[in-house]
Amino acid sequence: MTSTTHAGPTTAAGTAEVLRPHAEDAFAGELAALAAQDDRPRPERWRLSPWAVATYLLGGALPDGTVISPKYVGPRRIVEVAVTTLATDRALLLLGVPGTAKTWVSEHLAAAVSGDSTLLVQGTAGTPEEAVRYGWNYAQLLAHGPSRDALVPSPVMRAMADGKVARVEELTRIPADVQDSLITILSEKTLPVPELGGETQAVRGFNLIATANDRDRGVNELSSALRRRFNTVVLPLPASMEDEVDIVTRRVRQLGRSLDLPDLPDGAEEIRRVVTVFRELRDGVTADGRTKVKSPTGTLSTAEAISVVTSGIALAAHFGDGVLRSGDVAAGILGAVVRDPAGDRVVWQEYLESVVRERDGWKDFYRACREVS
Repeated sequence: MTSTTHAGPTTAAGTAEVLRPHAEDAFAGELAALAAQDDRPRPERWRLSPWAVATYLLGGALPDGTVISPKYVGPRRIVEVAVTTLATDRALLLLGVPGTAKTWVSEHLAAAVSGDSTLLVQGTAGTPEEAVRYGWNYAQLLAHGPSRDALVPSPVMRAMADGKVARVEELTRIPADVQDSLITILSEKTLPVPELGGETQAVRGFNLIATANDRDRGVNELSSALRRRFNTVVLPLPASMEDEVDIVTRRVRQLGRSLDLPDLPDGAEEIRRVVTVFRELRDGVTADGRTKVKSPTGTLSTAEAISVVTSGIALAAHFGDGVLRSGDVAAGILGAVVRDPAGDRVVWQEYLESVVRERDGWKDFYRACREVS
């Protein structure tokens, strides 16, 4: 599940040359239209009401005719629970397999609630405690000793002081002792600064959104004390073929515009093929339910399908005849499916010969995949 747009985002002044504007800049027009017509109660320091935040993510039409493009395609209740959580004292944990738009949803929630999606901590195995709490300007520290001027606030600390939403990506990739530095922040809504004999207290409007990949279980599991501070919302894969095709088509169109790729005609058939292949290999059964197939080690997510199609469009535009064809997506599919050269290659060859080869109207696709395989 990923972002979608109908007529493209409204780019804020000064961001025309930016490769990827922040959500609050890219969709500034929609956010402004929602704010102007939003007469529902808003939690303190929220830019929009919870209802308007949900409308921003799910899309809809405003009373004045303004069309809000959907940023997330999925169950409405999931979005409503996520938005409602941010209006309480519980933090929000978005959990799901890779490619289910956790980061995208996190960014757009922060943009709609706080007007600022940049208060971000990127979780890795090397993320230090300073990234979550605070650090020091060592030149100032050596020259003048511990002081507020020498303190370098983390994105979380800044969000607490300003009453905004902070974001922590890939929480379970962060070492456990660094994760647990969030416990006091989320439970007491304060961040002690013992070096200065003080603290930073969170003001109204502060909350935190974390994302986690459920395939990372066992990497750095959340402690029970930290998990209790979160309300967990699981983002599922697209429920139907049509939903996933729609998501891929819309997101590819948006990415194509940002990369100055031409709009290609007649690409719908290849997009549907890519999504079909990904879903069948992911589910372990063909779309008609008649043939079981082996699944490869990769996730084959919607995000990967978007990448395959976008790369195919670039190939067709720059090295083809301007029409997206099977040969333009075949190499991308192979790269997405065959992550383990030994086991995945066998899975792919069996799928090609037992499913793709026998499917009506897929001869060109079969030949293209055979050539790159």
